[in-house]
Amino acid sequence: MNVESRLGMFEQAFKNIDDDLRKEAGCTTELDYIEQTSWLLFLKYLDGLELDKAAVATLHGKKYDFILDKPHRWERWAAPKGKDGKLDHNAAKTGDDLRDFVAQKLFPYLAGFKTRATGPNTIEYKIGEIFSELKPKIADGYNSGRHWAQALNA
Repeated sequence: MNVESRLGMFEQAFKNIDDDLRKEAGCTTELDYIEQTSWLLFLKYLDGLELDKAAVATLHGKKYDFILDKPHRWERWAAPKGKDGKLDHNAAKTGDDLRDFVAQKLFPYLAGFKTRATGPNTIEYKIGEIFSELKPKIADGYNSGRHWAQALNA
């Protein structure tokens, strides 16, 4: 797939996310869309970064301690993969399960890093600081979850 077609694919995927966010009761401005898209992108980035660090540690015969515990990692709740390595749509959280997980488990867990961190200059503290200020604005986890998976796992 060439660069232009991948860019077009990402543009369409993020347009779908923006369209979904516009339909959400709590998202009324571009700032809301940016805020909600930003935390998604951050968690996807953090997942990729941690997987890369774990792979490097394995190559050096070392163990890597993940920042996020397994139930809160992207690969568990947003993009679980089947045995074939492809996105398992049946295992991915959607609908009320997605909305409730993000609001009641994921965000409080991430906000808690602020108090569990060893100091203010750690990534854990910064994650806690950011997520203690954010509020998820997902009302319809069915459409949102489907588009997040498509956009961020492409």
